[in-house]
This record gives sequence, structure tokens and C-alpha cells, in this order.
Amino acid sequence: MWYRSSPAELYYKPTPDGIGVMQTSKLEKRCNTFFKELIERGRKARPEVDELPPLRPSRGKACKHRLDDKSSSSSDSDECMDEDGLQGYSDRIMMELQRKQSHPRRLHPEMWFNNTGEMNGGPLCRCSARARRYGMRHGVYAGEETYPKCIPTESNIDKLYHYRITVSPPTNFLIKAPTIIAHDEHEFLFSGFSMFSHYKLAKLPTCKVIRFNIEYTILYVEEPAPQNFSIQELDLFEEYLFYELLELVDLDLGKATETTCSQFHFMPRFVRYLPEGGCEVLSMCEVLKYLIDESGLLIPPDTLEEVHSMDHYKWQKFVDRIKGMIVTYPGKKPCSVRVDQLDRSPPVSKEMKDPNAVKKYYPEIVHFGIRPPQLSYAGNPEYQKAWRYYVKYRHLIANMAKPSYKERQKLAAKEAKLQEMRTQTKMKRDVTVAISSEGFHTTGLMCDVVQHAMLIPVLVRHLRFHKSLDSLEKKIGYVFKKRLLLQTAFTHPSYRENFGTNPDHARNSLTNCGIRQPEYGDRRIHYTRKKGIVTLINIMSRFGKRSETESEIKHNERLEFLGDAVVEFLSSIHLFRMFPGLAEGGLATYRASIVQNQHLAQLAKNIELEQYMLYAHGSDLCRELVMRHAMANCFEALMGALFLDAGLEVTDRVFAMALWHGAPALLDVWNKERLHPLQEQEPLGDRKYIKDFEFLQKLTEFEDSIGVQFKHIRLLARAFTDRSVGFTHLTLGSNQRLEFLGDTVLQLVVSDRLYRHFPDHHEGHLSVNLDYCQAFCNACLFPRLQEFILNQDWNDPKSKLQQCCLTLRSMEGGEPDIPLYKVIECLGPTNTRVYSVGVYFRGTRLAAARGHSIQEAEMNAAELALNSAHGNLTLVTFYTLIYHT
Repeated sequence: MWYRSSPAELYYKPTPDGIGVMQTSKLEKRCNTFFKELIERGRKARPEVDELPPLRPSRGKACKHRLDDKSSSSSDSDECMDEDGLQGYSDRIMMELQRKQSHPRRLHPEMWFNNTGEMNGGPLCRCSARARRYGMRHGVYAGEETYPKCIPTESNIDKLYHYRITVSPPTNFLIKAPTIIAHDEHEFLFSGFSMFSHYKLAKLPTCKVIRFNIEYTILYVEEPAPQNFSIQELDLFEEYLFYELLELVDLDLGKATETTCSQFHFMPRFVRYLPEGGCEVLSMCEVLKYLIDESGLLIPPDTLEEVHSMDHYKWQKFVDRIKGMIVTYPGKKPCSVRVDQLDRSPPVSKEMKDPNAVKKYYPEIVHFGIRPPQLSYAGNPEYQKAWRYYVKYRHLIANMAKPSYKERQKLAAKEAKLQEMRTQTKMKRDVTVAISSEGFHTTGLMCDVVQHAMLIPVLVRHLRFHKSLDSLEKKIGYVFKKRLLLQTAFTHPSYRENFGTNPDHARNSLTNCGIRQPEYGDRRIHYTRKKGIVTLINIMSRFGKRSETESEIKHNERLEFLGDAVVEFLSSIHLFRMFPGLAEGGLATYRASIVQNQHLAQLAKNIELEQYMLYAHGSDLCRELVMRHAMANCFEALMGALFLDAGLEVTDRVFAMALWHGAPALLDVWNKERLHPLQEQEPLGDRKYIKDFEFLQKLTEFEDSIGVQFKHIRLLARAFTDRSVGFTHLTLGSNQRLEFLGDTVLQLVVSDRLYRHFPDHHEGHLSVNLDYCQAFCNACLFPRLQEFILNQDWNDPKSKLQQCCLTLRSMEGGEPDIPLYKVIECLGPTNTRVYSVGVYFRGTRLAAARGHSIQEAEMNAAELALNSAHGNLTLVTFYTLIYHT
């Protein structure tokens, strides 16, 4: 498909060099008007200093035992009572939510706003001041280049690369009322964004994000750039949309300063498809004109009387045009909201009985929003406690053969209690907000623009991350052939929670301005459950793939599993060669000190891996101890990725570089080639000794069986020499040291095979050990096996009684005697009837019991019969004999 820009000769003219266009004086005036009416309007409405006091860090009071011990551990102080008498992290979140609800410029108590560096319930980052100097989580991208400032009044097309952004699948992006701009008797439909980059984008792994329980793929397609735009127009639109309307105050499009330019610029695409098969893109000057024209008051004061006097048809037509549009009230928090309905009916009150008061009444904007999880039933401690009890009891009932009526009623009562808590007004997740339309301005933008715009921060972080990885590849001296492996190695499992963005900012902006009723996918897309016996059985029952298969698990735990084996192998092979006289125990001690987590974290720090890690901010990962553990895992994952992409030689070089960082002399010692003593004696090979030793002659038969011929067959002989043989000049020792080396070789071979052919298995499933399963059964199952058999917990009382009676059948054959149940009595009306049932065996009544149904009464009678002592009918006696036999 070919593209062209809509004509705009009055606003653009060719640059002197003939490449691109530049603004005319007419367009310059329009840009100034846009800035004054749309951007400066919001700046003037906001005070320079926020009226809300800054976040107050919690100061923990020392507990009594801590005062006695004179201890002041920061990690333990979190468990103590804070200065307001509240305990725990959740209490501090509730305090912060209440603090923000009291903001003097709050648009509505049920609508939430964005503050720089904050979530709804407190600060986004709790890292130390030193940790905030680096890391992508703090907006610091290692090796990021700066670019000279673009000429604002020109398109700078000779410096920029153009890409069209597409989203797949289109669910929740194609809406019934999209943003349409009418121009020159044609309608231009919003179709996404164009991206201008200061550098040519390489072919990178696809950028993915989960929204509305759906995994979206964000793609960029290189195309010829539109003609009619200028950088100043793009900057004005970005500031208006991202900062003034959506309040994405933490958005960073690429490190722009007063002297340098942002890495990326974005342009809205309003297009119309031509009959000839092409596509016409609306010039940016017309987009600014449309936004200026649509920026008037939603309900001007002088039209109030006209609004109330409109007939129903005319009013509904006006409402239909506004419904789904984003309107803004500059200075409020939040300042923008999606209009779901307009209600001009005044409330029933004494003031509204006056006709003049009705004429001055502003219609109300009705908005359907969503409360934050902390304020809904999902974040309520009482609800969470009731939910846990309900789930446990439901699981217990599900594992019963035939639960009683009382047990089922108890489960129903717990479920009814949960439903009652969900329906409470204060705990509902969905909320309806009604706001006076006084002071609101229209924008002309519908929620489809917001849906696309909220994906741009994720794409920008993805591109900046991969650009930063270029510096890492230069540092380690290797360029990955499969970039996805490198991305996976640095992706912590927590990154999937928010994909590097502030989760509350995205949630607030989408709730306030995004699509009203999004189509949701399967909630299980968020679940990455690895624990539990059911999950273990499900995963371990799957066979491996015949060929190497890429895994759908996109974090670094699987690579960490493989990298652990790679690091152990590299450490073992070097130690084996460096210390030819050291026994197996000494080698194992040295290796353990190299591969321990604390040391691997230091190796990661040596090559500055913490600058490239992708993970979500949280109360855990902001702690130094947990962060170091994540760094060690990341280093192992990098070793695994290098092994898969480049092989052992490159992996060994990078591992040595990290191990002996800043110590070139030790690095030379580590990398020095050393031969085994048997190889040093006979550098050209020792197969000439085969004819002299019968033992070596037998080993040639083994070589034939495995299809490998050893150059130094005495090494093979040493591998078969037990330490009980003693020292011989033929092998110069036993096989203990070779056993130490072979253990890591086998671990690497098996780990590599498991990683490549078992794509559904997590790290724990790949490393599961049958010895652990045996130990689990020995500790938990086998000691209770006798009790399990004797009690027959898998059977209901009627089945137990019948089996007991069948054991007493005669040896003569014929039909066996079984217990019979008879209704003895029936009392009460139909809805509360009580039955009495007796159980008989061989003409003798064993027991009688009552129940609200015949089946329940039979169960109770059978249970009573089993518990009663009636000769040989005791089931426990019979199964005791069977067990001991």
C-alpha cells in the first residue's frame, strides 16, 4: 500500500536543502495558539507546589525485646508498630490511600490520580539512594546515546526513521465510536501512531504486554515517512496527550534535555483509504486545528437555559456525540475523565424547586469506574480471610466421598457470606461516579486514542532496553544471534506484573479515560503456579518433545537452571587442570566457594549486570539482600544463554572475565592450558602400551562398544581404577578426581537436554529429584499408611459396613448377606421432615439413626453400626488382621 499526506501548502514549505518540510508563519501561529489554549491552560490551573504534603516515611518503633537487645535492624523494624500505632505494610497503604482521598483538588473521591514516583498506596520505589543511580527500573539505561536537538520548525526527516505501530490482536482497540476528523469533505479515522526514531531499529524480539488478561503484541513496521509535520507539532501533541490528559508523569521517551533530543517522537495517524488502493494521512496541522476547535467548554454558561429547554431528540443527539469522549478539567486531580452518560435531570431537593435554580443547574457527567484493589473486596483483610477459609473447606468437601447435609450447608453458608461481602457498596470493585459538568472542556478525542497511547510506554522501554543491551554485547565481546535468549536471561519473573511501567498509573489512566467495557481474556494468563502436588503431577506427566522446542515461559528461571550446570562445569574443568595434585574433596570445596550465590552476585556486579535487569519494583526487590540473590540468578541465566547461543568457548571466556575482573595476571593463570600428567608423559599418545598390558587390551573392546577411540588410553584406564587398587605407574592414581569432573559433565549434558526438549517445565520441575520424592513419602505418607488402610477414609459408612458384612459370608457359596435399611419412622411436614432408618443384618438390627433425608439417615445408621461393638462386625478388627497378615 502506498501513502501520501493530505495537502497543506499554506502551512508547510520545502526546506532549503529540499529534504523535508518546514513551518510557515501561519503554522507557527497555530502552534502558539495550541500551546496557549491547551497546554498553558493546564499549567496555570496547577499550583507550583502541590497542596498535598509529601510522603512521610514510616519510622518504626523498636519492639520491647529489641530495646532490651539494643538492636536496630532495618529488616526487623518493619515488623514493629509504626508511630501511628498501625502494624504492617497494608496499614501504611491504607493510610496513604486516605491521604490522597483528602486532596483539595480531587475531582471525585472515587477517582484516582497519578503523582510522580508514587503508586496509589505509597512510593513506587523503596530502593536506597545509592541503588537509584543505576538500573532500568530507575530510568537509567546503560550505554544510552544522546542525539542532537532536532530543528523544531522542520520535519528533520533526514535524521529520523519512520515506523508504523501496529497492535495484535485488535481486541479493545476497534471501538464503535472511534475518533474521526472531518477535513476537506472527507473523514479521517484514527488508526494508531507513527514512531520516528533517531536510529534505525534492528530486528528485535517482539514486544508483548498483558492488558485485560489478553497478551498483546506491539509491532513496528518501517514505512516511508509522512510529509506534512514538524517536530514542534509532535512535541506539543505528546505533551498535551501524555501529560495534560493522561497524566503519565513518569513517562520518559528517551532522555531529552535542553540540548539533546528525545530518542523517539510519536505522531497520531488519521487516515482515509483511497479508491486507488492507497492511504492518505492527515497533515499534523489539521490535527492541531481539530484539537483547538474541540477544546471549548462542554456546557458553556450561556447555553444552560438552552440545554434544559432542548427536546429529547436534540438532547440525545448531543449526548451521543459526547458519549465516550475524553473531557478535561484543568487543575483537577485527575484532570480527565471519559464521559459515559450526561444527565440533565436535577436532583430532587428543596433548592431545585426554584425554576431559576433549575436553569443554572449543570448536567452531570456519569462515569463508570473501578476502585483500586486495596479499597475493594479484593484488598479487604476480612474478605481475604473468609475467602481462604472458604477455599480450604471447599477443597475438603471435594475430597470427601459423600459429604453430609450439614457439611454442604456449611459450605453454602460460607459462599453466601462471600457473596454478601462482594455486594456491599463500600467493597464493590465497580463504582459509578457523577460529577458536575461545570468547568469541563471537551477534547474531541475518544478512548481509542487512549488505548493505543497506553502501549507506547511499554514499547519505548522495550526499544531502550535492547539499545542498552548493545553496550553489554560490546562489553562481553559477543553479539547474540538469538536476541530473545539475552532478553530472557535478564527478565525476572516479576517483570510480567507491569512490564516496567508504574502499574497504578496505567490502571488509573485506563480506568479514567480508557475503554468503558473492555473484553477480557482468560485470567489464567497471569498464573505461573509452579508449586503444589497437582501442578507437579500435571507437568511431570508430560513427555519431552522429539525435537528442540522453544518454551512459552518468558522469564529467566529455566535459563538459570541451565546456567547453574554451565557454571559448575566451567569451574570444575579449570580447577581440575589448575590443581593436578588436589583430591576430590579439596576441588569440591573450591568449586562450592565459586558457585555460591553471594559470589555469583559479585561476578554479576563485576560486569554491571544489575544495569540491564528487567524486574518490577516491590517491597522485596528493593531490599539489597533479595536484589543480590536476583543478580546471582541473572548471572547464571546469562551463562545459560551464552552456552545455547555461542557454545562453551565464548561462555568460558565471559565467565573468566567476570571471575577475574580487574586482575589480568590471575586471568592468565586461569586460562593457561594445562595437560593431565598422563598426557604430559606422552604428548603424542600412549596407545603403544596396549600390547604390553592386558587391562588396556580389554579397554579397546570398550572403545569399540562406544565408538570412541582415546588418544591417551591410560586416561580411560584411570577412569576404571578404584582407589582401593592403590598407586600404579600405569594410571598414576585412582578415578576420584575424574569422578569429580564427570559429575559436572553429566549434569551439564542432562540439563542441556532437559532445557531443550521439556519446554513446559519450570526450573523446579527440571531439577526435581526422585530421592526427594522418596523422602517426602517416607516422612508424610508411609507412617500414616496403616491408619489410612484401617480407617478406610476413602469410603463412606455404608460402603464400609457392606464390606465388613461381606467378609462374614459363608464358605458354602450362594448369595452373600448384605445389610438392609428400613424406614422406621417419618415425622414432620414435607419441608422439614425427619426420617428414622434402621440397618439390619441377618435379621438383627444393628443400629438406628435419623436424618433430613433417607440417604442421610442411612449413612448415620451405618456409621453408628460400625462404631458399636457387635461381635465380629467391627471393621477395624478385620483390617487389623489383614494388615498384620
